[in-house]
Amino acid sequence: MNGPLLGPAAPPYLHVMTFNVRRPMNGITWPPADRWASRRPRMQTLLDEERPTILGAQEVLPAQARVIRDALGSGYRFVGHGRMPGPRGEACPIFYDTQRLELMSWRQRGLSDRPDEPGSTSWGNVIPRVFVHASFRDRMTSREFTVINTHLDVFSARARQRAAEELHEMVAGQPLPAILLGDLNAGPTSPPWTTLLSHGILTDAWFAAEARLSPEWGTFAGYRRPRRGRRIDAILVTPEVQVRRVGINGRRFDGGWPSDHLPVQAALTIPGRTGTR
Repeated sequence: MNGPLLGPAAPPYLHVMTFNVRRPMNGITWPPADRWASRRPRMQTLLDEERPTILGAQEVLPAQARVIRDALGSGYRFVGHGRMPGPRGEACPIFYDTQRLELMSWRQRGLSDRPDEPGSTSWGNVIPRVFVHASFRDRMTSREFTVINTHLDVFSARARQRAAEELHEMVAGQPLPAILLGDLNAGPTSPPWTTLLSHGILTDAWFAAEARLSPEWGTFAGYRRPRRGRRIDAILVTPEVQVRRVGINGRRFDGGWPSDHLPVQAALTIPGRTGTR
């Protein structure tokens, strides 16, 4: 693949991407493929060419967020901040094209028993986990929809499951078409993924798509050539959202990859005049 997987989307299509961008690592003893100094220009090229309407990113530190925003273009903004008090630390921001989308509301909460307490942990996770929830109006079509971006725990199966239950309940309890983006740290047959898809509240964009633009690569590729495996990075949508195309972007830039994860991308359309479910 020599060009963009999807590239900029014209109305009524929305180009959405979920991407664990890997927090910056720059130590001289660190493997060269993992150093942010090497990955940064690759990230910039990827985002400049793809220009997703919406990007749900994970493992983002503040300086990295500014690089991502600038790579996307001057018309992009983001919501979401570090998960620790301050706020500081890693974030799960949602980047969006302001020329196309109007931000109606947003919030960030912890995935814990104390969701309004920054840095809180529960359910067996030692690292705080959060989600960012934003509602948008498409300036071109007037359709309204919700986007949720998250990063589930890597160590605790119980924490992943409880987080999936909370996210499922939240999507079920709101009225707009919804898109859930995230690094789930679990594959499509796992209990958290199954919970998110239960009762038909959400569907997996990979299987709902009219066309797939790549093989089903394992998305935690670890700077290796893509190969078939588990998709732990997800785009899930409520059933009324129409998935036109989907793919996993395994492209190399200047001999390497921007992250140890591969981005998952989809072209979607939101039905209805206002998008209300």
